Amino acid sequence: MSEEFKQRLKDYADGRLSDEEKFEVEREMEKLEEYQAFLDEWMDNTGSNNAMPKRPDDQSALSPKKEKRIVRRGKWRARVSNTLTVLSLLLIVTVISSIVTALFYSAGDPDRTDKYRDAIASAISISKPNIDVSLSSQGKTFFSQEMSGDMLKQVGSERVAVGQYTVNFLFGLPSVEMDWRDGSSGSSQIFYRPKDSSETSSAGEEEAEREKLEEPKSGDSSTKSGDWSRLEKLPEGTVAEAYVSFNRFFTTDELLKQFENRNMESVWFAVDNGPDTRFGGEDEVISNPIGFPAYPVWHHDDLTVTSYKEEKRGWFGKVVSSGGHYPSVETYGDGELRNEHFKKSLRLLQEYKLIAERVAPFVDVDASLAYVEQNGVHLYGAVITGPVKELLTLREVSWVRDLQVGEVQLWNWNDSRE
Repeated sequence: MSEEFKQRLKDYADGRLSDEEKFEVEREMEKLEEYQAFLDEWMDNTGSNNAMPKRPDDQSALSPKKEKRIVRRGKWRARVSNTLTVLSLLLIVTVISSIVTALFYSAGDPDRTDKYRDAIASAISISKPNIDVSLSSQGKTFFSQEMSGDMLKQVGSERVAVGQYTVNFLFGLPSVEMDWRDGSSGSSQIFYRPKDSSETSSAGEEEAEREKLEEPKSGDSSTKSGDWSRLEKLPEGTVAEAYVSFNRFFTTDELLKQFENRNMESVWFAVDNGPDTRFGGEDEVISNPIGFPAYPVWHHDDLTVTSYKEEKRGWFGKVVSSGGHYPSVETYGDGELRNEHFKKSLRLLQEYKLIAERVAPFVDVDASLAYVEQNGVHLYGAVITGPVKELLTLREVSWVRDLQVGEVQLWNWNDSRE
């Protein structure tokens, strides 16, 4: 064996040869194997005879069939080698991307995951009447993360799942998917906005409303629009969700007091953010309202922490257990606290504009915040839920302008007055 061939074998073992050179070496090695097989066979046949017969001329070289087999075997070896190389690189990239992804979404205190969850929950609570989503996060590879949860509506005293809400992040860039269980697009019921923004209720007007309720006039309710006839046809043993529009503006405290002695519950309030000028400012119909839930969707910094424990898991993971409480809210009061939290949520969406644009694409956050800061928080509608027969009593209330029926469920009502 020449020194040159020995050096080529060494380079082959070290992986320094090109594909063509590797093929040539493998072909030479196959020839050597054929020669060695011939010698072994000859030695077995001749025993102690040391005379070596001459090989016929047709055996001095490999047959075309054997050469094809050798070439085919070499190609498969190359394919297997390339596949293993690609799989090794993919595994390395996957591990590295998982580590980088975990570091990216867990950075900060609170981390990005908590901040994104706050922004998404705030955008949903502001733009989607009576929709609540408890988001859970799941880290993925290749710099992505998924947040998902059931979309819930309160109908009566129970929360009913109406669909699945998913937000996928790719390095902080969100994309939203909504899967509604009834096959609908999930469009909300409409509200009607009063024309005169200066016409707000007062204590005197509230007293007048009570007197009107004691002696209702059937003629007053005959001119009202809405789903009253549909509501009448619903069985008595059912509860419903109703989108109620008012013919005047209320402050938050004033509106809460209106429902204090009624056997129904207000779950979401529509906030005046100015006339809808996108269609010339003449239309009173609000198909994409903004507002806030009766019970605030708190942010991470609203929590008063009373206990905290952190335990490291693995190289980059940790398990945090904490305890605390959020601000208490009076059922029929604390209007100023609710208003400030609503404005705080709008400011949060100003900080996370991409999330606001994806989750609440029809809300002009900057203009809405500027309007309520200048004019105050005035309510022109609400989502009300309760027994059907109780909702029908709103037809006799002078400040109720319109009612649209939403979800309907069998009886599940707990009277809070009992």
